Amino acid sequence: MAPVRTTGAIVASTAAISISMAIFSYFLFFKKTNSTLHSNKKKKPRNGVVDAIGNTPLIRINSLSEATGCEILGKCEFLNPGGSVKDRVALKVIEEALESGDLAPGGVVTEGSAGSTAISLATVAPAFGCKCHVVIPDDAAIEKSQILEALGATVERVRPVSITHKDHFVNIARRRALEANELAAKDKKVSQVDGKDREPMDGCVPDQEKENPALLSHCNGGFFADQFENLANFRAHYEGTGPEIWEQTDGNVDAFVAAAGTGGTVAGVSTFLQEKSPKIKCFLINPPGSGLFNKVTRGVMYTKEEAEGRRLKNPFDTITEGIGINRLTKNFMMAKLDGAFQGTDKEAVEMSRFLLKNDGVFLGSSSAMNCVGAVRVAKALGPGHTIVTILCDNGMRHLSKFYDPKYLAQYGLTPTATGLEFMSIK
Repeated sequence: MAPVRTTGAIVASTAAISISMAIFSYFLFFKKTNSTLHSNKKKKPRNGVVDAIGNTPLIRINSLSEATGCEILGKCEFLNPGGSVKDRVALKVIEEALESGDLAPGGVVTEGSAGSTAISLATVAPAFGCKCHVVIPDDAAIEKSQILEALGATVERVRPVSITHKDHFVNIARRRALEANELAAKDKKVSQVDGKDREPMDGCVPDQEKENPALLSHCNGGFFADQFENLANFRAHYEGTGPEIWEQTDGNVDAFVAAAGTGGTVAGVSTFLQEKSPKIKCFLINPPGSGLFNKVTRGVMYTKEEAEGRRLKNPFDTITEGIGINRLTKNFMMAKLDGAFQGTDKEAVEMSRFLLKNDGVFLGSSSAMNCVGAVRVAKALGPGHTIVTILCDNGMRHLSKFYDPKYLAQYGLTPTATGLEFMSIK
């Protein structure tokens, strides 16, 4: 009888193995099918350039994570079509302006910008049939103006002055929008002959173009984007960047840190994340020359000495571009911050080279400063925390200054570090 029992056991075992293999094969096939479907879904073509804005990857910055014992994650905003986080702002500003009627189809969007917002507006505006006129300080990296001109924007380079001066680049941009609206009104009048509409030549009257040579050549009106005070900036990050970070981390985030230019990014993201979980700490990283560190930590913009008039109107403060301001914007006032840290130009320069060497990440000046902030937060909170920051743009538009050895040498900023000793990490 033993042989019969053995045969039965073998049959039973064979059947069990067959069933197990079938189940295993089913789940393998199901997982593969699901994975393929998911992959195909992700590869679905986007509807034009504006549909490619946002949903940027969140990457682990390996070198900084290993050095601090924290998970330091960077949101790769440099992968947006226009190359920076400002694509989100440009899209939101233009969409809302068209919806409200403040911007007419075929109109001109004007902005005063140190570069990135201008490039994003020049990228997004044509997708909506609009044009772009940019006023940029002439101390901004020259490649930014070159990119803008290549994108078809009209570019005015002006000398840097205080925001209170009528010829500050932001104030000039505001005037250009008003001038465009005046031209549009005049054009509408001269287009009506005997009560009938007359088609304007190329959308504008030649004599009017001569009166305003700096203004982009058309007469469908102007709209000042006003990135510093327009809360569409805040909403772009509250509705987009913040929710993406929450989803990409599955809500497992302990802190967020970023520098402020307009304040829209740090405000929108911090507000959203703290609404999802009040336990999440949000911080500002501040470059040299900005009073926001004092505002966050002490409640005042300037020190006592600066308030007494010893502060220069236009000091050389920082080589980082697009961050560091000395006024409270409507966007920044929406921020929910638990504290602030100071960063230096030398730290930003060293950080950019360290990340390029160790992670292959080529970052612009503000992105490098944000990574300085991430390390500051990691050291303050201690190991085991997850910290998110923004990688605003890459180094391609910073070659003539932030990545130029001769320029850096003028200010004693030549990188010399071999590791993270500049952040007091051995």
